Amino acid sequence: MGDSYRLVRIEDAEIKISNPHKLLFPKAGITKWDFILACTRLAPLLLPYCKNRLLTTIRYPDGAGQPSFYQKNAPHHRPDWVQTEREGEIEYILLNNTPTLIWLANLACLEFHVSFHTANHPDYPTELVMDLDPSVDDFSRVVEVALLTRQVLHQMNLDGVIKTSGASGLQIYVPIEPRYRYEQTRKVNHFIARYLAERHPSLITLERKVHHRGDKVYFDYLQHWRNKTLVAPYSPRATPEATVSTPVGWEEVNESLSPKQWTLETIFDRLKQRGDLFEPVTRGPGYRLDPILQFMDRHRL
Repeated sequence: MGDSYRLVRIEDAEIKISNPHKLLFPKAGITKWDFILACTRLAPLLLPYCKNRLLTTIRYPDGAGQPSFYQKNAPHHRPDWVQTEREGEIEYILLNNTPTLIWLANLACLEFHVSFHTANHPDYPTELVMDLDPSVDDFSRVVEVALLTRQVLHQMNLDGVIKTSGASGLQIYVPIEPRYRYEQTRKVNHFIARYLAERHPSLITLERKVHHRGDKVYFDYLQHWRNKTLVAPYSPRATPEATVSTPVGWEEVNESLSPKQWTLETIFDRLKQRGDLFEPVTRGPGYRLDPILQFMDRHRL
């Protein structure tokens, strides 16, 4: 061990951690070594959903708040135990094991975003996903939209798991059987979004341009598509507070909820109390969408 690096061994993989004392989250006082330890503890929760999904990371070489860049292509210098999958022109990393997570953390990858489908099944997402983003600094409006969305899901005999984005919004995941193409899941998502926007025009918008949204909550049904990603559950976020995208119970979706409620310093006490609330998505079983799609076809919706 030296001041400029540390060697760690995880699952028979030896990883050199460079500059362990470097501050990756200066405001929170979190060093790279702190981040490595936190990622190791998060791995049992972060990896199950990420398994075999195409990974996009956001790297912050000088820490949160400094310049960053997206990385999709796997670096040529990667270790042999880093699994990859080529889709189109890109050779994606598969975040399938703890050594890969720690290797990426050492590269100052502070966020982990994954595809909605698994490798080798590029046309078939494993869930419906609804991304709810506020347009103003009033999170209670996002909470209201989330609860309205769940009411509609219940009317369709569906239910979902909700998580904070770790940044500004909420995201709802409805596990489905991976037998429906993106065109079909987009149709269902659009139907839900349009229905809610028409019922609550002063609260919800489908407008993509931020400056045209006013104070409405953006119901993003378009993000759920091929070659797009969303931040993984339990992924850290490159915020000053070192927030974590955290699944929550529906009973917690109220005015006291904040998207920045849990951080790399507070998430572990919560996990001891609540466990893995995202497990219904990763374990399944998923819902069938046939009745909904048939209804929409009959009514030409």
